[in-house]
Amino acid sequence: MSAPTGRRRALARALTLLLPMAPYADIEKIRADAGAVHMKTLPPSVAAWLATVAHVRHAHTDYETLLEEGYDRDAARFFVIDRINAVLTSWRATRLLDPDDEDA
Repeated sequence: MSAPTGRRRALARALTLLLPMAPYADIEKIRADAGAVHMKTLPPSVAAWLATVAHVRHAHTDYETLLEEGYDRDAARFFVIDRINAVLTSWRATRLLDPDDEDA
């Protein structure tokens, strides 16, 4: 295994600062998503945040079920914001999802 790149170290640092108490399995998935090719042009802190929100939305909420029930993406996202923030709070996240954010 090669030494971590500067980008991977920066992502690891960003995730440690953002999610100090997140479970290891969740952090590993978020780290992989934040390191994806389509995230490479983003600053590590932004990639970490976007990957975190997407992971929590898909893995810890009813988002997928809402979509299957016919809700559009924006409506489904609106209905899961409180659950996302509850998960982030339980992980002692240093940032929560603002319903007015474009990232919501």
